[in-house]
Amino acid sequence: MLKSSHIDMNGIRILPEGVACQIAAGEVVDRPASIVRELVDNSLDAGADRLSIRTEAGGRKLIRVADNGVGMGRDDLLLSVERHATSKIRSAEDLFSIRSLGFRGEALPSIAAVSRMTIISRLSEAIEGNRLSISGGRLDRIEETGTPEGTIVEVRDVFFNMPARRKFLRAAKTEAGHVAETVSRMLPAFPDVFFKFQEGGREIINSPPSSDLVPRFALLLGRETAEAMLHAEERFDGFTVRVCVAPGEFSRSRADRLFMYVNRRYIRDRLLMRALIEGYRERLMKATYPQAALFIDLEPGLVDVNVHPTKQEVRFNDGNAVFRAVVSTVDRCLGKSFHAVPEELYPGESAGPRPMHRGREVSESEWKYEKRSGTLEINPVFKEGQSFVQPSFFRGPRLLGSVGGTYLVCETEEGMLMIDQHAAHERILYEELKRRVHDSEIQVQALLLPLQFELSGGEKRVLDQKGGVLQKVGIELEHFGGNTFILRSVPSMLQQADWREFIPELIASLDEVGFDEERIFDAAIASMACHGAIKARDSLTDSEVSSLVSRLRDAGIPENCPHGRPVFKLITFREIERMFKRVI
Repeated sequence: MLKSSHIDMNGIRILPEGVACQIAAGEVVDRPASIVRELVDNSLDAGADRLSIRTEAGGRKLIRVADNGVGMGRDDLLLSVERHATSKIRSAEDLFSIRSLGFRGEALPSIAAVSRMTIISRLSEAIEGNRLSISGGRLDRIEETGTPEGTIVEVRDVFFNMPARRKFLRAAKTEAGHVAETVSRMLPAFPDVFFKFQEGGREIINSPPSSDLVPRFALLLGRETAEAMLHAEERFDGFTVRVCVAPGEFSRSRADRLFMYVNRRYIRDRLLMRALIEGYRERLMKATYPQAALFIDLEPGLVDVNVHPTKQEVRFNDGNAVFRAVVSTVDRCLGKSFHAVPEELYPGESAGPRPMHRGREVSESEWKYEKRSGTLEINPVFKEGQSFVQPSFFRGPRLLGSVGGTYLVCETEEGMLMIDQHAAHERILYEELKRRVHDSEIQVQALLLPLQFELSGGEKRVLDQKGGVLQKVGIELEHFGGNTFILRSVPSMLQQADWREFIPELIASLDEVGFDEERIFDAAIASMACHGAIKARDSLTDSEVSSLVSRLRDAGIPENCPHGRPVFKLITFREIERMFKRVI
């Protein structure tokens, strides 16, 4: 057994300045990318609109950041490498009104403590600039030199005096990747700044200023995602929310493509990430994350950025208001994708489709549904007088058939339309149930033979906490003592659903959504719609298919089912011609 070492509690002493600086540096500098972030923050605070970043060996050998900002004179240059020396705050009160990216006066001295650093800077009105050299926190020299207006910082041999830290640096390629990621994350927040990044003489990023964010998002997310992004801006009391969001079909299994900015500062915040995801609602599949960027601009006094050494965490004065605002803005932005598009954006009558297998024309008379079973009852989602705009590819589709008994195939004016019959019917039922519950029009059917359920203790607790929503949606689940419940009545439009299988799954869904009343209600409706919808490989008659497509149009052509799966996919004639090499 190892013996515990004795600690001399009487041996307290003040650490040497160099050791204290190295400890402080550990909070600010953990790898070359963090050095780049601090230097770029300083450049942006100095008003630079042109930045050139160069690294060698992923930043292990060299990091060079050059800008055209206001620069520094000799006295400021000397002070810049002193701990807690800054031009950005003057008193403790200033900590609550920070407008700059940096403010602590720790970055340059921390970097200087663990590297060999040179700073060259010139003020615009000065004839010459100054060069300062510092190694391991010790000033070597300062001298006049010719240099353009602005500042150049060169950092060499990172952690040369801390071998234990240096050995934890990764391969040059890995460190270069982290630097590229750090620079890329700044691009959307500063569209008016030119960014250039080179590693080992090879250009990685060259992003000129532009009001068009697509090229910058293309570097972060890829061209296809960037071009598909939707944009919205909403003003609230004391702050503004801007979002750039990709449709739900671009979701990923990881949350690595969520970018959040507060007053142009890149941050990581669980509250904002939850708000972004909540804004997507049913447009995301379970256990997936969207690709999106969020920009919040607010008065500095309404947010605290002095929370973490990396300054990548914040605390809002009214986090609930910010959360609700983000959810609302994302939801409205995504809601514009189809049925909120102005009518005039769609052309009038088309010249007609290109020659293709014509299939069977679906007549207007066939849009009426011929009821076959309670499970397939589909009713109009919108009341009489309501209107919406339909994409042209949903006007008069010609039914060609189905694939795998699951996907309906239609020819439209624009190409081939494929519809997931389960997802489509699920979304139709979801919208209809929501409308009926909202208008208190839900019709209830008593079960001839009530069903008895023996639930677990956990399931009973969920019903005790959230079961009140079931009565509102037409489900009468009566407590019969202990963990026993009796299902006595269900919504008449879903009476053919497998309720014995459904009830446990419904309880699990309610357990996952927290205690927000709207989310509990949505979870119940979504689960009911899923279980009441036709299934994959269910055989449909022609009239049932026609009714399904018609009611999908009535629902405003929703892109996703309540659980985030796509309802339809359009393959345009252009894409088909490319498949067969008719066009390039």
